[in-house]
Amino acid sequence: MTVLLGCIADDFTGGTDLAGMLVKAGMRTVQMIGVPQEAVGEDIDAVVIALKSRTTPADDAIAESLAALRWLQQAGCQQFYFKYCSTFDSTPRGNIGPVAEALMAALGTDFTIACPAFPVNGRTIYKGHLFVGDILLSDSGMRHHPLTPMTDANLVNVLGAQVKGKVGLVDYNVVSQGPEAVSAKFKQLQENGCTYAVTDALTN
Repeated sequence: MTVLLGCIADDFTGGTDLAGMLVKAGMRTVQMIGVPQEAVGEDIDAVVIALKSRTTPADDAIAESLAALRWLQQAGCQQFYFKYCSTFDSTPRGNIGPVAEALMAALGTDFTIACPAFPVNGRTIYKGHLFVGDILLSDSGMRHHPLTPMTDANLVNVLGAQVKGKVGLVDYNVVSQGPEAVSAKFKQLQENGCTYAVTDALTN
């Protein structure tokens, strides 16, 4: 069996949202709760594994996410997607950054993007800042979240505090020019030592 897309979600709600969007886009999708113990059926385009790693200790989140990755690789997945919350909420230690870093190391890649935008739900990114509707994330109710208070809307800063690598920005002036401009910016960021690129997004 060959599955095109293997997804690792850090909670059930996000995994369900993602699975629903993939189905709406025409992909034959299966959602699993926790790391599966057996194979999925045939004729599947995407598998979403929903974990409970959003607020667990970083080491536990990494171990569980890597276990999910190994299962997806064994299932024949060709591409991999780490689904985190569209409010990007996590502590200065993670878990988004450490899990992303561990997944990248396991996959042998040294560059990826960070883009939690979900425009249909009012989550957009402009100049690297995450907005909830018309206000900055740091001015929303997420500022007072009991587990993961978000006091900084600048995703370059937030992710930079969680990872060892350097974080750059692909702002909307570049994004609006299309794929070639974005690719050129990715190359420039990599040449400058960046491992991650926060990408602006105002629309789907």
